[in-house]
Order: sequence, then structure tokens, then C-alpha cells
Amino acid sequence: MQRVKKIFRLIHLFVWTLFTFLVGLQLRTDDQSYWLPLTTGFMLTALYVFYSHFYLLTKYSGQKKRKEYFLKLAAIFFTGPFPFVILHPKTSGTWDLFLGYYPVTLLTMVPIFLFLGWLARVTETLVLNTIRKEQLEKQAAETELHYLKSQINPHFLFNTLNNIHTLVYKQAPTAPEAVLRLASLMRYMIYESNAPTVPLTREINYLQDYIGLQQLRYKNSPVVDLTIHGSPETCEIAPLLFIHLLENAYKHSPARLEPGAIKVRVEIKANSLTFQIQNPIGSNQKKMEVEEPGGIGLANVQKRLQLQYPEQHRLEIQNTGETFGVNLEINGTHAHVHERETQLLHH
Repeated sequence: MQRVKKIFRLIHLFVWTLFTFLVGLQLRTDDQSYWLPLTTGFMLTALYVFYSHFYLLTKYSGQKKRKEYFLKLAAIFFTGPFPFVILHPKTSGTWDLFLGYYPVTLLTMVPIFLFLGWLARVTETLVLNTIRKEQLEKQAAETELHYLKSQINPHFLFNTLNNIHTLVYKQAPTAPEAVLRLASLMRYMIYESNAPTVPLTREINYLQDYIGLQQLRYKNSPVVDLTIHGSPETCEIAPLLFIHLLENAYKHSPARLEPGAIKVRVEIKANSLTFQIQNPIGSNQKKMEVEEPGGIGLANVQKRLQLQYPEQHRLEIQNTGETFGVNLEINGTHAHVHERETQLLHH
């Protein structure tokens, strides 16, 4: 904000310097003898009227003291011609000439510079208010993004810790691996996910850690079939974008899952990324409305896509009553192209 105000001050300085030069040049052409006092008087009147009204509007902006404002405006109006009339060489000692120049100046110069002072104040106020609004929207967008990123189900963490406690109690050989997966997952959530984008490989590793910890609940072979087509190394993606879809798939699946029942497919193309996930719908979910199986996870993803990939994504949802599927396609994910901040942070 201070930078913008400094720019406005420089604009004022430049415009008034240029205007003074042009006025002096014109008056010198018209009157070789008195161009300097004429220029001085003219500019003093212009500056006095302009900035008196400019700062008067600043002081009474948004206030209801209209009477005081109009009284001071009237004072500016009637005293505005004094610098020009007093310094005018042809008014020296001649009362009649003074009376002749005063009303002319009062009715020509003063209204013009009163209006210009009002126009400058309105313009600056409009620009500053627009910038303040954009800054507030930017802060709101950042806050909302942080909130949306943090919406991973806390019950998962508690359940995982209980499962790990059971493994440690039984001295299961998989206990150390589970602890490492949880540590990796928490490190990613707390530290690495603060960046606008992360390598797709890191996001996939995060999903695999999540899948590995969820697998502690099942005795069967892996219930998630994760396939990757293409080169994840060439992509960057907004962090914690897919986890809500995966969490949602676990949440709305039957309590008992067959191996590979949840299917996750990641496909990387030249400059786009497709993420597909499908899960069977549990019997308790079939009684719900068609739009409800998406849950908060899907709403979270939709909001983040609108904030981070406006007009760059396509989200399709399929609910057959037996299975629930999500197909998400994002454009502009190539590592060398997608190095950017969130779109709302630029506006």
C-alpha cells in the first residue's frame, strides 16, 4: 500500500512540474515582461485550490460533517484567487483592476482546480480501495486454502496410532514401517505442503503412505489398486489435492473390502494430469441422496480446484448406486510450466 501511495506522489510531482513548465512557456510567449510573476501567481492559486480541496476531501471522507466541509470549501473558493491576483503585476495599487481580475479568476481557475482536486482524490481513493479489497481477498484465499488443506480426517490419525500401538504390543515386524509411514505423512502435511505446488512424485508417495497406514485395518491383500501411467517427475501439483478423494473412497466403502476394490489411476500426459478413483458403495451409503456420497472430501476438492485451477480443470462424478467414481483432469501441470502462485494471489 505504501508503494502505491509513493507512486501517486511521484505522479503528482511529475504532473505539476510539467504543468508549471507549460504554463510558464505559454505566458512567456504572451508577455515577455511579466511572465515570471504571472506564472508564480497562477501556479500558487492552482496548487492552493487543488490541494486544499484534495486534503479537505481526505479529512472528511466517509464522515457526516457536511456543514463543516461546505464552510471550508466556501473559504477555499473565495480565497483561491488571492495568490494570482496579488502577484499579478497589473493589479499593483489599482483597486479597479483588482476587482476586475478577482471575479474572472474566481469563476474560471478556481472551479477547474476544485474539480481536479476532487477528481484526483476520488481516483486515488478508488485505486487504494480496490487494492485493499484485493489484498483482503488474497488473505481470505490464503486462509481458505490453508483451512482446506488441513481438513484431513483427524480420526484417521487416532485410528492409525491405535493400530500402531497394537502392532508394537504384538511386536509385529511391520510396526517400524508403520511408524516411518506415519512420520513421513505428518512431515509432508506440516512442512512440505505449504508450497503452492509440489512434485507429483511427492504427492504420490504421500498417497502411498496413507494407503499403507489404512491397510493396517485390513487382513486381505492391498485393497487399493494404484496404477501410474506416464512420468510423474515431469509434473507439479497443488499439495494435498488428491488425499480427500482417497479418504472419501475409504469412508464410503463397505467395512470389508476385497483386494483391489478401490481403484486409483494416475495418468500423466504432455501438459495435463488425470486422476481417477472408484470405490464400491457401502450398504449404509445406498440409502443416502445421490449427491451425498461425495461428502466433505469432494466439496473440499471442488473449492480448491476453483481457487487454484480456474478454467483449467474438469471434474466428473459418477454414481451408479453400486460404485462411486471421480474423474479429475487438470491442465498446465508440467513442471516447467506450472511454477506459479495460486491464481487468486495474483488478482
